[in-house]
Amino acid sequence: MEVDSDENTRFLDGSKSFLNWFENLPGATFHKEISIEDLRHQNAGRGIIAKSDIPADTVLFTIPRSSILCAATSPLKELIPEIFDLDNVDDQFDDDDDGDDNNDENKSPSQKGQNSWTLLILIMMYEHLRGEASPWKPYLDVLPSTFNTPMFWSPSELSALQSSALVSKVGKAEADAMIATQILPVIRSNPAVFFPPSSSPSDRPVVPTTDDELARLAHRMGSTIMAYAFDLESDEATINENNEADEQDEWEEDREGKTMLGMVPMADMLNADAEFNAHINHGEASLTAVSLRPIRAGEEILNFYGPLSSAELLRRYGYVTEKHARWDVVELAWEAFEARLPERFFAGDKLAPEQWAAVQARLRADDDFEEGFVLERYGPDPSPAGLLEEPAVFGGLPDELGEQLKLFFKAVKKVTGGSNGIALRALEDKAYRKEMLLETAQKALADREKQYGSSLEEDEQLLASGRLEGRERMAVWVRRGEKQVLREAQAWAKKELDEILRNKISEQSKDDEGRASKRRRF
Repeated sequence: MEVDSDENTRFLDGSKSFLNWFENLPGATFHKEISIEDLRHQNAGRGIIAKSDIPADTVLFTIPRSSILCAATSPLKELIPEIFDLDNVDDQFDDDDDGDDNNDENKSPSQKGQNSWTLLILIMMYEHLRGEASPWKPYLDVLPSTFNTPMFWSPSELSALQSSALVSKVGKAEADAMIATQILPVIRSNPAVFFPPSSSPSDRPVVPTTDDELARLAHRMGSTIMAYAFDLESDEATINENNEADEQDEWEEDREGKTMLGMVPMADMLNADAEFNAHINHGEASLTAVSLRPIRAGEEILNFYGPLSSAELLRRYGYVTEKHARWDVVELAWEAFEARLPERFFAGDKLAPEQWAAVQARLRADDDFEEGFVLERYGPDPSPAGLLEEPAVFGGLPDELGEQLKLFFKAVKKVTGGSNGIALRALEDKAYRKEMLLETAQKALADREKQYGSSLEEDEQLLASGRLEGRERMAVWVRRGEKQVLREAQAWAKKELDEILRNKISEQSKDDEGRASKRRRF
């Protein structure tokens, strides 16, 4: 990618200013044999490179906890203390709504619905609006202002994902609602905090004045948090960074709203992949980046974001990698599976339309009913040295799908008063139920693959052509990975069915031989 000279100068100056700021933090260290490099030529922004060979277990850099931008260090907690009282505010992600709403009508706009996610957005907006007055300015200056996460894609760009479940998980509408109800009211009710008079206007950035401008800034900060924030109360935060994602919403990583999220300078300069060579250790006074194995001169130092599929990596971080494809998944809706089930009921035990509707209603009313199921490969996580030592393979349909099929037949039995022979046999004969599961799944998986607007082979040709770039290439990569999982699942189901058929033929042959032997004896 070509970059104009002025932009290039600003980029390099920003890196130098940030490193100088970091090295002057009390308690911070930065190994003399590593450097922050410009990796824009490989679409990776900044990264950290080894300048010479580095042994395993080397401390690469040390981050004092006092430098982390979070609720514990932000001066905003002194200016608007009520929004930091997480124990006495609404948990917007609490599913156990008793209708009381914690007397929400008695709360100020600043108090309603705050959690650590919205707090960190407000904290970062506050520091951004402070400009030169912010002690974190050199750090904020090197954070991205544009993103490739699907949150920022156009409708035509999203359409390239075809029928990937990722399209429904972008969460733009939910993020807009969160900003409108939990971010803007706090800012508008505290203008003196967020927009104080300045004796030197040049020291502050262009101040957003309209709600739309503030919402855009909130989106930017929210996406920055999505890509860079750490869970500061989890010992495993750096291994499973944001790994407990809410599958329904772009900005609901911290579903309980109680853990402390923080922006960790220098740790977020590390790029990440499925194979990695560094780990962030959380200590009482500091965080340290340590090499997991020897790192050669010129090699990039990489962190790990967790066993994320290509779709999830794109959703959170705005990029995909070849090695993360081992964790690609595809979702199969129960409706797609259920649509193939009636075929088994046309052999003499057909369900009447009203019976079928009653079965569907009864099944969906069950507390254990699942709307959909995730198909995934099975394989070991990276080794302690950060290496992928064994391949991941598709090893079977989700157990939950088999359990739901059993629930389905229980509903059929209940609706038909026990008169449906197929349902009775399926409930009594586990082997028969397994065969039906495999046959139905094989057809449903083929149907699911046809929902995409292109074939697996066409996607592979597109990727191999070298003509795709940027967001279009990432979209094709994601949908290709999902189709590959579907193919592997269909092949696995066929293999299992073929084995059942071979066993049936073998058993039949044994029976025939037994009967022939009896005839010969007489």
